[in-house]
Amino acid sequence: MQTYLQSLVDSFETHANSQEAVGMQKYMRDQFPFLGIKKPIREEILKHFLKEKGLPSAEFFSTLIHNLWQMPQREYQYIAMTLLEKFKKQRQEQDIDLLEELIISKSWWDTVDIIAANLVGDYFKRFPEKVFPISQKWIFSENMWLQRTAILFQLTYKKNTNETLLYEYIGHCAESKEFFIQKAIGWALRQYARTAPQSVRQFVESYPLKPLSRREALKHL
Repeated sequence: MQTYLQSLVDSFETHANSQEAVGMQKYMRDQFPFLGIKKPIREEILKHFLKEKGLPSAEFFSTLIHNLWQMPQREYQYIAMTLLEKFKKQRQEQDIDLLEELIISKSWWDTVDIIAANLVGDYFKRFPEKVFPISQKWIFSENMWLQRTAILFQLTYKKNTNETLLYEYIGHCAESKEFFIQKAIGWALRQYARTAPQSVRQFVESYPLKPLSRREALKHL
């Protein structure tokens, strides 16, 4: 696993761009250092690497993700999420513990939103019996990023959205003063409005949402 990881790191470090890194770091409000490798180049590097080395073995996969997540440059967290998406079909029930750990570690919208909509959303489709106990734990936690995930995990569900659960979680966080919670509420409602516009309109008109949440929810209605 260490050999695989080192080869992966070497592949990316040779493409580091200090000038690009300055702008990328500034865009993320200086939350993390960057190698300076933008998404199209990053995807191409990883594509060639996987073609040569293949996917990591399942035995060491979680360890590899942990190692990538602990590395300082933000691109390595993006690589970890890409690898997690490629392992969707091999997802195990206990993997929710790893996803939760990634949500609350090095937390910012750029990783949390992908984990919420793509990884957690897919996990709950595969293990529907986990939806209620896990998402309830998250929404009633005091961690803003877990709450954001509980609100956003149904972003791609469309007609399969559990409307009752969505509105319950939004209601629980509706008074939050956190920007990222208010924004998540608006985003979740705006997305669900593509499927159930009348329901969303009625909910927004009858529930005392924060102005930001309301504005975002009604943006395309």
